[in-house]
Amino acid sequence: MELNYTRNGDYLIPNITLKESEGEPLRKYGRMRREFLKEHRPILYSDLSLTEQLFPHLREIDETAQQRLDQMMEELLLRNPAPDKKTHQMEWVQHMNSLKAQAEEVILTELVYS
Repeated sequence: MELNYTRNGDYLIPNITLKESEGEPLRKYGRMRREFLKEHRPILYSDLSLTEQLFPHLREIDETAQQRLDQMMEELLLRNPAPDKKTHQMEWVQHMNSLKAQAEEVILTELVYS
C-alpha cells in the first residue's frame, strides 16, 4: 500500500480518505452516534474511521434505532391508547410526543450512548 503525503510546515501528513463516505446521508441517530463517538470515545472513533468501518457502523445504529422506535411506539400505543385525533387534537399530539420521548430515551441509552 502506497501512501501519499502532504507537507504542512515541518510535518508530513498522510493523505487518507474514506472510501464509503458517500451514499445515503446519515439520519438523526447515526449523526448522534457519530458525535458521541467523537466526544466521548475518540479512540474507537479513530479506529472505526481508519479501518473504514465508521459509516457501516453508523448506518447500522441508525437503522436499528429507527426500527426499535417504530416497534416501541406500537407497543406503547397498545398499552396507552391515544385520545381521538378528530375531537382532541392537542391531547393527541401531547400523548404521541410523550410516547415518542419515552421510546427515544430508551433508544438513546441502549444504542446511541453505549
